[in-house]
Amino acid sequence: MKNAAFIGTPKINEVYPAELAAKMQSEMNFPIPEILTAQNLPQYEAQTQSIEYLFSTWGMLKLTSEEIDRYFPNLRAVFYAAGTVQAFARPFIEKGIAVFSAWAANAVPVAEYTFAQIILANKGFFHLTYKQGSGPWKRSHGEGHYNGNYETKVGIIGAGMIGKLVIQKLKTLDKIDVLVFDPFLPDEKAAELGVTKVDLHTIFSECQIISNHLANNEQTKGMLDAECFNRMGKDATFINTGRGAQVVEDAMIAAMKAEPGRLALLDVTFPEPPLPESELYTVPNIILTPHIAGSLHNEIHRMAEFMYEEYSAFDKGEPTRYSVSLKMLETMA
Repeated sequence: MKNAAFIGTPKINEVYPAELAAKMQSEMNFPIPEILTAQNLPQYEAQTQSIEYLFSTWGMLKLTSEEIDRYFPNLRAVFYAAGTVQAFARPFIEKGIAVFSAWAANAVPVAEYTFAQIILANKGFFHLTYKQGSGPWKRSHGEGHYNGNYETKVGIIGAGMIGKLVIQKLKTLDKIDVLVFDPFLPDEKAAELGVTKVDLHTIFSECQIISNHLANNEQTKGMLDAECFNRMGKDATFINTGRGAQVVEDAMIAAMKAEPGRLALLDVTFPEPPLPESELYTVPNIILTPHIAGSLHNEIHRMAEFMYEEYSAFDKGEPTRYSVSLKMLETMA
């Protein structure tokens, strides 16, 4: 039996359900009786020498190349039951150790959440929902113009795993014109998805709904700036389930204040949560949610299942689906 270990934080016990953990322990030998952490790793140095597979999730240790050599000289693969691996993956990959991420599993609830917000925003739901204490309720479509989910334009910024899933869901609707900004999306793939590639400013100028799914890296920080937000239509909606650092928040706030019919639905901010004095809390046409688009509660078990399936395939020498390469780290979230 192969030797394996769980590494990270007690969050592992939430992500890997008891039934799956028991199944893994019946197929692999777990010589370390607890989760490896930064505190107990030196204590188990003798046992870590034989570990071939590491299983983790949010809270994965950031090990240096020297630490990997010291503790895990026989390591073959890391299976990360969560999304982005940017914080820890590079030293492993550079040593030829396979890294697998459940980004595809985490993409599913984000895409579902985003799709739901698009459907509701196109109906004017967020603008027209009755607020208790705001006076008599009126049976009115409001003053804004909301296209509904027919013959309208939706802009997708970033066509990675999540962006593609959102596009596929949008294509289940009738006469939705999807515009995409993604310099890395090949023309043939855009044609396959049935979308139109445009520049970033066209997205903000022409689309009723704009949804951000950019990869989170140095190149995308502050990419969504005043020139973008000032182009939004008077009843347009900006949705961010990606990362907050890509948004110049002061510029977005100013654009929302300048046109009250605009709307920003923010599941992420930078910093997160916003500072106590941030205007994000007070501008009425900015709605905040506490980073709930990704996997929550039972949904996180899907990520562990994905990583177990990757382990099974990798151990048998069969094709895998979710390995991460150094090249992928340049563009992925």
